[in-house]
Formats: sequence, structure tokens, C-alpha cells
Amino acid sequence: MSSKIISPCISICKTEPITGYCYGCARTNEEKKIWKDEKTSDAWKKENLNLIKARMKGWQLDTFNESYKNKEKEGISLYKKNNLQKKI
Repeated sequence: MSSKIISPCISICKTEPITGYCYGCARTNEEKKIWKDEKTSDAWKKENLNLIKARMKGWQLDTFNESYKNKEKEGISLYKKNNLQKKI
């Protein structure tokens, strides 16, 4: 199994205008850019995952954890998986 750290994007990509955090993953636009940079270290990614989880509470954190776990296991977020199944 790969030790690659999976992006926290769970396919719910809309930024909350007051905080600047994504509703799905709680990242800022700058953090999203850093994740895409191939030079970004795994240490930074692990630290950022902890930071974004600390930003979330309640249903948002529960939803993120469930979808991210599925993405790590199956390679696809639950939101995207459900949308694909609706199209079939």
C-alpha cells in the first residue's frame, strides 16, 4: 500500500466568504495551492491535515473524516462516489 498522503479535498469545493475556508476540507486557497506543489513535504501535509481538522467541528468534521477515510481506502470521496452512482 502506498504511503502517499492523500489530498484532503472531498469534492465539496466552495469557500466560506468570511473565514476563507473551504466548506468541504477547511483549507484556504493558498493551502490548496501548496498541496498541489510537488515540492511540498509530507511533514507539511501531515501538519496541515491536523490544522484543518482543528478548524472543523460537529457535522463538518464528522463528514470530512468519513469521506476522507473512504478516499484513502477507495481513492474517491463519498460525495463524488454518490454523484457518480446517481448518474448510472
